Amino acid sequence: MANEDYYIGANDEHGVNPPTAGKRTPVVPGLNREIYENEFNRAAKNKFIEACMRQDFSVYDVKPEYQDISISERVRRINSQNLTLLVTFAYNAFDTKFNTASGVEVFYSPKNIKVSNSKRLAEDLYNQLIQGTKQNGRGVKTLDVGVLSSVNCVSSLIEAGFMTNLREAKLMINPIFQTEVGEESCRGVCDYLGVDYLPRDNLNIYPTIKQGSSNNFVYLLQFLLNQYGYKLDVDGIFGNKTKTAVLDFQENNSLVNDGIVGKNTWQYLLTLPPYPLLKQNYRGSYVKFLQQLLESNLYPVGNIDGIFGPRTLEAVKQYQQANNLTVDGIVGNNTWNSLIQLDKY
Repeated sequence: MANEDYYIGANDEHGVNPPTAGKRTPVVPGLNREIYENEFNRAAKNKFIEACMRQDFSVYDVKPEYQDISISERVRRINSQNLTLLVTFAYNAFDTKFNTASGVEVFYSPKNIKVSNSKRLAEDLYNQLIQGTKQNGRGVKTLDVGVLSSVNCVSSLIEAGFMTNLREAKLMINPIFQTEVGEESCRGVCDYLGVDYLPRDNLNIYPTIKQGSSNNFVYLLQFLLNQYGYKLDVDGIFGNKTKTAVLDFQENNSLVNDGIVGKNTWQYLLTLPPYPLLKQNYRGSYVKFLQQLLESNLYPVGNIDGIFGPRTLEAVKQYQQANNLTVDGIVGNNTWNSLIQLDKY
């Protein structure tokens, strides 16, 4: 089969607008707020979709809405699609206060009509997930919930950590961890399907595309632009609206403003290294990435808006002081190298 013949479903548990009752961390010190479970689930699902698009898989987003959708409705949607397989993203909890329960586990249902394949998918996902950030491996287990047991396709559910573990709560909003989980899940799907995995950070695999292009990388481009607030139809056709969005993105990131998506634009869309020097009054995708990293390290910046304003400056200085870095408010190599380390969590 060609990769495009595989039809991959992606599902995230619960909602964030409004947030599903009870699905949240305790109040996180430093941030002085709760982190909602879907802040991770949705982000990891989107990173998984991004990775699947890069492989040229066809992808179905089961729950594009921000609000919660009933299990019965999600099952109905899934069963109408004739999916090759489904991956669901979730985050665990134990009790209502921070404690030491931790780790990643993957589930399948013995009631699924394709139980042996669902178990194999769960094992492939788990084997990839435990190779990433150092976490307690809790194994592959069975669970009887609708998105596993009542669907007509191979199905597995990932619990990527515990909201009630402070270290893993911080990881929930870390964009590197979110990406890692999405990418490792895609690797697991590739292992299950027996196809080669194309890595995210190799810019040589991203073609130059422009108005008139039509391929899976146009789908990916449109999907990525939508994560930055653009409202495009993800149809794989590089038309006028997509070009306008590309031009705006390039301008906001001080890139050559030509509407052509080459290596530089791909790098900024994906926020790949090398990371640029940032300081007050800068703006763009890397500033948003920086703000997310600061928040996950418990240095709040206010709005995560891609604008390096006074609150982001203060958060950078506080982070630098706490981590024995030069306190100048400028994000250069040393500050980036410290911020991107997940092992210190």
